[in-house]
Amino acid sequence: MNKDIDKVLFTNEEIVKRCEELGAQITADYQGKQAPLLVALLRGSVPFLAELIKHIDLDIEYDFMDVTSYQGTQSLGDIKILKDLDTSIIGRPILLVEDIVDTGRTIDSVKELLKNKGASEVKVVTLLDKPSRRAVEVRPDYVGFSVANEFVVGFGMDYNQKYRCLPFVGVLKAECYR
Repeated sequence: MNKDIDKVLFTNEEIVKRCEELGAQITADYQGKQAPLLVALLRGSVPFLAELIKHIDLDIEYDFMDVTSYQGTQSLGDIKILKDLDTSIIGRPILLVEDIVDTGRTIDSVKELLKNKGASEVKVVTLLDKPSRRAVEVRPDYVGFSVANEFVVGFGMDYNQKYRCLPFVGVLKAECYR
């Protein structure tokens, strides 16, 4: 375990197992329908996307957006789109892939943007859901794990670009970000 991690919340094995379950659920939900375009929000969702797509038995495509609202440990509520989609989404179902739904501001803004660009529907799959921090009412359609109000890192999630490559999700020691 990394010296800066207070405790491990979800091991790599637990994450893989949950991705298998989510993949099976997504496969069943879209069976016989148009497969969704998976839109992953950079950078944090990349490990989750990479694991999740192994377990979705549909002819899917994926694309990326780079959207930010964080500085350090705080969500500022100022959504900035740094990279937009390369794929047309007009008339397509979208499955937005996120590492963590926290305040809900980012997901709410991106969902609205994708609807305005012509998506037929926008659903959300997230590795982690932190409902205690909601500032905007959003409910992910698929949730890996719910977490308490702790500062989590690993499996794509970071603190100032560090800890993303940890193969698990853990709680960062407070002295590392105070």
